[in-house]
Amino acid sequence: MTPLNVRDGAGRVAGISSGPVLSAVTALGRALLIAVPVLLVSTFITFMLGGLTEQDPASVVLGDSATAADVTRMREVFGLDKPLLLRYVLWLWDALHGDLGSSWFTKIPVAQSIAERLPVSLSVAVGALLIAVVLGGVFGILAAVRQGGWLDRTVTVVTSVLATVPGFVAAIALITVFSLLVPVLPSGGWAPPSDGLLTWASFLLLPSVSLSLDAAADVARQLRTGMADTLHENYIVGAQVRGLPGWRIVLVHALRNGAGPAVAVLGMHVPRLIGGAVIVETVFALPGIGELTKTAALGGDVPVVQGALLVTIGVVLISSALVNVLLVKLRPAARREI
Repeated sequence: MTPLNVRDGAGRVAGISSGPVLSAVTALGRALLIAVPVLLVSTFITFMLGGLTEQDPASVVLGDSATAADVTRMREVFGLDKPLLLRYVLWLWDALHGDLGSSWFTKIPVAQSIAERLPVSLSVAVGALLIAVVLGGVFGILAAVRQGGWLDRTVTVVTSVLATVPGFVAAIALITVFSLLVPVLPSGGWAPPSDGLLTWASFLLLPSVSLSLDAAADVARQLRTGMADTLHENYIVGAQVRGLPGWRIVLVHALRNGAGPAVAVLGMHVPRLIGGAVIVETVFALPGIGELTKTAALGGDVPVVQGALLVTIGVVLISSALVNVLLVKLRPAARREI
């Protein structure tokens, strides 16, 4: 009887130590299994949209004076003489090996152009994500703790208004206030971190804030709702009876169990943050991947558009996988379901 108890106890200890890790790995594996078909379908649609365009890049590059033989030879150089499905397979195979082709017009490798522009877009998107987490987290927690009070009602009204404000409208308003009326921040342009962190942050702040308001509002509302229910659970009451500090009850016990909906909605906002960066980069004249994609699309530079969309899809899928893992780590019930 005693050896059985020892084995049971060891099993429980092993389950406690390995359970969360195994659950996180399982969640990551599931996310990757979903990401593979999504990647194939999205890249196929992206490539087909470029392949079915009526514009002949060979004629555009060579100009009106090109002969039919010149156009045929250029189409062979671009690989346009091959069947569309074969071109997709070859393009995807090269892309998985880091070769996104070259621009039809500038001859610059697409991977090089994206590598130069992607840090700008990621800086704005990550900055917006951090601002959304901080603002939404602070006001969501305060509203949940002060349920029914004036602070709770104020947060509800303000977040409802912010959720309806488009990013470009917020960008114009911020430029008007902080660059024209009170000229403390630049209205546009970009400075890399090598020019100094303060200089870099000054160019980054307004675009990130304008892009984060919608996400911050949704995070605050979802966090307030999740924590409002959690704060009335029996284990919270038990923690209060045992005399645990109020900040620990809120920030450790209630926050972990009530943050699931907020994390989920934040994961849904990641694609919107990346997509919204295109408009924000235009307003603030940022040399990001959104501006690169827009310029390439207007000029008919299909390889650049396809490469930029592929990288964007990859970033979205990776962020979605990380959100799924974080949700499993936050919610014990989710681990039991796995």
